[in-house]
Amino acid sequence: MPIVVITSEVVLDTQSPHLKMLHNAGMDVRFSPRRALTGEAETIEAVRGAAATIAGSEPYTESVLASLPELRVISRSGVGVDRIDLEAVTRRRVAVAITPSGNHEAVAEHAMALLLALTRSLLRQNQEVRRGTWNRAPLLPLRGRTLGLIGMGRIGKSVALRAAQFRLRLFAYDPLPDVAFAQTHGIEVVDLDTLLEQADYVTLHLPLTPATKGLINRKTLSRMKRGSLLINTSRGGLVVEEDLLSALQSGHLSGAGLDVFNQEPLSSGHPLLRLENVLVTPHVAGVDHQSAIDMAVQAAQNIIDLYHGQWPEGSIVNPAIQPGWQW
Repeated sequence: MPIVVITSEVVLDTQSPHLKMLHNAGMDVRFSPRRALTGEAETIEAVRGAAATIAGSEPYTESVLASLPELRVISRSGVGVDRIDLEAVTRRRVAVAITPSGNHEAVAEHAMALLLALTRSLLRQNQEVRRGTWNRAPLLPLRGRTLGLIGMGRIGKSVALRAAQFRLRLFAYDPLPDVAFAQTHGIEVVDLDTLLEQADYVTLHLPLTPATKGLINRKTLSRMKRGSLLINTSRGGLVVEEDLLSALQSGHLSGAGLDVFNQEPLSSGHPLLRLENVLVTPHVAGVDHQSAIDMAVQAAQNIIDLYHGQWPEGSIVNPAIQPGWQW
């Protein structure tokens, strides 16, 4: 009976259908003894002996994989694989699966929530009213302004559909843009510099790769319109935080909504937390009650499909291992 270890803290709900699915498929389902694994030793301890894991954000490095010789499948509850050494897993013929349709709607909703909270100054107004201040100063509008989407995959598209309802003008930059989708929904596909220079609000929807790491830095921030806003619900590594801090402190950017950071959990003494124009959340954009279930079910189904010799189309990150791959 193959062992499946669930390490992802967002799919630990024992009432979710994914557990019954795995049990019915003949799996021995176990849970990580710790929530939110962060280190290599913790990961090895939790996953040792498993053939598959429903993985969170724990690291799967060369040294971790070397200590887990039985591991055949890493099924992520989400789409980010920046904590997985893809060269190492491919060399060891470990299949890496993601849940591409599991949480894009949730992330899009969160990105819009951050944008609305910042433009309408919701936190400041809430605090002022509680202190007895009744300040009815005009707020920033959404309608008629320009939203720049950096990345137009599932999440970027979902944000675009929501933003259009607020009558925002939409720009998008993507290395491989879906031109047909853009034309259908009135999105102008532009280069990165044009987007940064013309957008009032910029949202990030790219994976973290060597090519995108530090994409938002001193140079690119300087190209953004003075007074613009930055929203990041993708990966913290896309942004050079020191450069963002400088842009916010100088007033070049009027605010930022951040769900992800270079180091997580975010230190309570982090300088970004001292700025009133920064709204932060603890990497929860993709996690609501429905998306957690959807991700768990899809992650479990990926494991079951692979166990039965089927290849989950669109879910395998390292398809080069498919020829001759066996459980």
